[in-house]
Amino acid sequence: MKARYHPIAEPLHLANGLQLKNRIVMAPMTHSASHPDGSVSDAEIKYYARRAKGAGMIVTAGATVTLKGGFPGQFAADRDELLPGLKRLARTLKADGAKAVLQLVHAGRKLPPSCSEVISASAVADEKQGASVPREATEAEIVAIIEAFGNAARRAILAGFDGVELHGANGFLLQQFFSPHANRRNDSWGGTLEKRMAFPLAVIETVKRVVKQYAEQPFLIGYRLSPEEPETPGITMADTLQFCDVLAASGLDYLHVSLNDFWSLPRRGVTDERSRITIIERRIGHRLPVIGVGGIHSAEDALLALQSGVPLIALGRELIMEPDWLEKIAEGREEEIRTTIKLGDQEALAIPDSLWKSIWAMPGWFPLEV
Repeated sequence: MKARYHPIAEPLHLANGLQLKNRIVMAPMTHSASHPDGSVSDAEIKYYARRAKGAGMIVTAGATVTLKGGFPGQFAADRDELLPGLKRLARTLKADGAKAVLQLVHAGRKLPPSCSEVISASAVADEKQGASVPREATEAEIVAIIEAFGNAARRAILAGFDGVELHGANGFLLQQFFSPHANRRNDSWGGTLEKRMAFPLAVIETVKRVVKQYAEQPFLIGYRLSPEEPETPGITMADTLQFCDVLAASGLDYLHVSLNDFWSLPRRGVTDERSRITIIERRIGHRLPVIGVGGIHSAEDALLALQSGVPLIALGRELIMEPDWLEKIAEGREEEIRTTIKLGDQEALAIPDSLWKSIWAMPGWFPLEV
């Protein structure tokens, strides 16, 4: 490895005692390759095995916490009979020293109208074209979903994962409760900024309780958030910074900030010319490790991102296009890193059929070379 890239390979010691072998995280990326019953498939194992050698931590695609809370092709952590597949997945991810983190999610109103019942914080549709109006979750349903996150965390512990990440980003249910667009309630679960935090904080507390009860080794609890929403009303940077203060005091092990562009600037809510990730890092980085993501392709990109002060960098599409990203940098071959996907690459990259079809059906998502 060239000396200038050594910061990428530096280990990171986390407050709970775990150590990450380097500063690169594999970001959670949907692949829709699970069996119809939510169990882990051979295609998923092959996909993750191909990418398990480099990163210090791997965060899986989202595992749904309830039977009706996820999409077709998404693996699940909602019942004990799925443990054999989850154990196999954890072993695969950890085989070369990466820490394995199972992302936990409930889709809420992001579910398609074809699903039997779509619930959210309030009966407000997503502004995306064709979105259905969800049903407002009842108190009993909210409590049940909170417990479902805890039960899914218990299964992650039993399966041998090193942690869980609570998916409060990209418009999923945890974000829906925090969002003034999706949450129009006037009870203990909404109405003020503090009350809009209540649901995600209750999930965190439940997962912490489960970890204390079941984990015999240090076990990570991370949270992923999107710092802003384009809708009006919507989450602003001002909202997020207050939320970050509360999250930093909640006993989490890291905060994963979901961005399309690592260097993107705030839309509204603050008067600040710094990037959103820099603002968050300066606000809470001394209390909670922050993961940044978005548009980081090369070793130089990653180095520049680390120099911003953010201690961990997540790669998503980059590790799909180039599973050997870290290995090539370690061997001084960073100029050989793939930056496109070609028609004949599927087998070499171990990309499941479902993800492969999506890549080619969505121009602009990946750089394609015909």
